[in-house]
Order: sequence, then structure tokens, then C-alpha cells
Amino acid sequence: MNRARKLLGALTLTTALTLTAACGASGSGSGDAQATDVKLRMAVWTSNEDQLKLLDSIADGYRAQHPEVSSITFESLPFEEYNTTLTTQIAGGNAPDLAWMGDLSRDLIASDALVGLTDKLKATDGWQYDDLVDSATKEFSRDGTLYAYPFSTSPYALYVNTDLLAKADQKLDPKNLTWEKLATAGAAVHSATKKAGFVIRDFDYKAWNTLATVWTGFGASAWSADGKTCTFTSPEMQQAFTFLHDAAFKQNAMPRPGTTADFFAGDAAFTIAQVSRASLLDGSFKFALHPLPAGPAGQKSVIGQAGVGVLAAGKHQPQALDFLAYLTNPANTQKLAQFFPPPRQSMLTGDKLAANNTVLTAAQLQESVVDQLPDAVTLPNHTNPAEIAQKGKTALDAMWKADADVPAVLRSVCSALEPVLAK
Repeated sequence: MNRARKLLGALTLTTALTLTAACGASGSGSGDAQATDVKLRMAVWTSNEDQLKLLDSIADGYRAQHPEVSSITFESLPFEEYNTTLTTQIAGGNAPDLAWMGDLSRDLIASDALVGLTDKLKATDGWQYDDLVDSATKEFSRDGTLYAYPFSTSPYALYVNTDLLAKADQKLDPKNLTWEKLATAGAAVHSATKKAGFVIRDFDYKAWNTLATVWTGFGASAWSADGKTCTFTSPEMQQAFTFLHDAAFKQNAMPRPGTTADFFAGDAAFTIAQVSRASLLDGSFKFALHPLPAGPAGQKSVIGQAGVGVLAAGKHQPQALDFLAYLTNPANTQKLAQFFPPPRQSMLTGDKLAANNTVLTAAQLQESVVDQLPDAVTLPNHTNPAEIAQKGKTALDAMWKADADVPAVLRSVCSALEPVLAK
């Protein structure tokens, strides 16, 4: 069955994209279940050596039990180009068998480009499908079927360089921390040390969806719950962007456009980043980890999710499904938990998460991961993510000037996004 037209209608990541998704997206699978010399390929965006080494070790364990699979390759694609590269591979008839996915998931699910996982996972002995947390699977499900396993459900947290705070004679009360207090402390650190105040990891005045880590605490959202109406013009969003604009251009509490500051290299007092980024800490400075600061709407938790699924256009669906079930079984999920917070209720305690984590303590993981998940919201995700991201960025470019008219810029964002949301 050719699903090229259906997928082209949902995906706007590449121009003139023609994508063939093989039959069997319901989970029945295509390819020869009895094939030998099967070479599986899985697309990932990590280049972290420790993470790739762990994935390789799990793959070796699987291959030892399945001699028909001669190789399992983890293809590391650059994060900035990941979605475009993956969809181009699929369109060109060179789809990987499995792939990580983030904001591309809704398009892939809507386009029947993924193989349903529910039946296979439920039928796998010892997999324990009922252990999955509903809030973690929601983003990757449709009509009761799971299409991508949420291997990482990672809350955003506040990392603190306590050495820099001490140099600026700044102290934080994490129980009463607000965004305004964070900006004040960040400005003081910048004044005393010339280092940056707070940095929103991966934002760099481009990836505006990461600003949800801030605006959620102000009671704002990018669009309505049904995804059809832009809400950037709300009073709450205006208050959030006024705070961000002032932090950059009036307080010097966060770096201005064109200034790079890497918290993990010691260049900033604070960063807002996912808990999974703790692997970047190298011990060169003392740090603390806290939940996100509170805004006018209170303390809110935001999570970023990543799933892994089997592509319908892959050549070895039965084997890919079987490997995914092995990769995500309880034993291997426990191993992966040192990097990626799992979606399994039985593993969501600080003590269990700390068992394989060499950086964060059980108390830190309990407070910044386990306690944050029940009421967390995800980063903004929608169909047509590339088009939305680009149109939003273009409109928001006018925000990052000292004399920006905040309400006018936010109105222009909605003008740019509403035609896309209405599709």
C-alpha cells in the first residue's frame, strides 16, 4: 500500500517529499519473519559515547539470542537536521528499521508511517505493558494503540553552578524560587563575574518551543488544547515574554542574541535543561539541581519526550518489532534509566533511578523527576512541526531587539501560525 500522498499532506519538513510507507502499519508487519542475515538499522540523534556504548551492549545481548540478526547499527544523525534527514531517508527508499522521534511523532503517526506496538509488547513475555504510565504514552498513541515507546520522559529542571553563586554572594531558597528571583540572581552573577546568568538550554534564540519551560509558569500556552487556535496573544504570554525580554535587554540576566554560554562548561550560573543532560556534568564545579522556578501561575513542570518506533517503510518489520520489545523490556529499561527517565511506574522512585546514575542523587531524582511527572505538560507539539517552528522563529526574530514591541510581535506570531494550525 502506497501512503505517499497521505504522508505528504502531513509532513512539510522537506519540499516535494514523496514517502512510501510499506503495508503492515497496524502491527502485522512486512518482511520475512524467517529471514536470515538480517541487518537492522536504527536512527538516533545522540552522539554521546557512553549512550551509544550502552545501546551497542544491549544489541549484542539481543544478537546472542537471535543469530538471524547479523548486525544492529545505531546511526547517529545531527540533532539539528534529524527530522529532515530521517524523512528524506524514508522518501528515498532508505528508511531505517527503527528510529528515535520527538516532535516528528504526530506527523508520522497521522501518516501511518509507524507500526503499531501495542499487540507485540503485550504479547512479549515479561514485558509488563500495564507498568507504563498513561501520561507518558499519551503523546505517542492514537485510538488506543501505542506507536512509539517513550524511552525518555525527562522533566526540565534548574541546574545551578553554586561556585558562581558564591563568587557573586548570591543564595537561593529553592522552596521559594521564582523566575523573578532567578533573574535577579543571574544579573548579580553576570555583574560580579562577567559569566552569564541563566541560559535556556538549546534555545539560542531559535528553538522557541523550549521557552515553554518559562511561559508555562506564567499560565501561558502556545495554542489551544485542540491545537486550532494560537494563544500567543494572551495576557499570560505577554507577561512571560516581557519577563524574558527584560531579562536579556534590561537586567543582563540571560545572554543576548549572538552570545554563547554553556552552563556545563562553567559559563553560566544557571541553565534550564532536561534532567537527562546531567551526563554533561564533569565535576569541574559544584552544582545543585532543583525543579523549575515558580511563575505567577505557580510552580509548573514541563517535560520533553522522545520515543522509539518501528517504521512501516522499513525492510525488516518483524525483527525490528522484536528488537524494540527487547530493547525496552524492564531489564534494559533499567539500564537505559541512567540516561533516560523511564515511563515505567515501578521504576519511578528516586532510589531506583539513582541505582545506575553516577551523577545525581536519589533525593535530586525524586524531587526533580518523580515528583514532577504527575502534573507535567509536554513541550508544544503539533503536526507540521518544521513549518510551525520556522514561521514562529521568523516572527519572533523581531522580539530579540532592545526596542521590541512585545504585544505587536506576539500578534505577528499568531498571524504566522494560525494558517498552519488550521490545516
